[in-house]
Amino acid sequence: MRDGPGTILVGIDGSTSSLRAAAYATGLARRQRSRLVALYVRTHPSALLPLADTGGAVATVIDTQDAVERELRTMFVDRLAELELDARLVVRTGEPFTEIVDAAQELQADAVIVGRSTQTLHRFAGSLSSKLVRCGRWPVTVVP
Repeated sequence: MRDGPGTILVGIDGSTSSLRAAAYATGLARRQRSRLVALYVRTHPSALLPLADTGGAVATVIDTQDAVERELRTMFVDRLAELELDARLVVRTGEPFTEIVDAAQELQADAVIVGRSTQTLHRFAGSLSSKLVRCGRWPVTVVP
């Protein structure tokens, strides 16, 4: 029997709040001797964007996602290897809420940790974290 979560899923996207969530999840996984899975979800550029794109916005979005993924992989190899932690980075492409829910189900996650959204629109339309909480399948920790 385990005293804490067996598997912790943390959503990361390179933002400051998601990196804080990753740090919190790493500490929790280390203290609880849990498996840590960090999920980075690459989003598809809008289907209409290539039609209106005259300035290379699609390439910029993809380049930015490539850079974030490289940085996250480096962080995992360099920093987490020295902690002797059962951790891995999973990269998926799709809609973040759907991919987090699917990954949590597949991994049988005991806890989901995400960073707080900083977008003003999310106060009205709902943020990823509030959708995960309303989903009600796992304990969700939202890190500011």
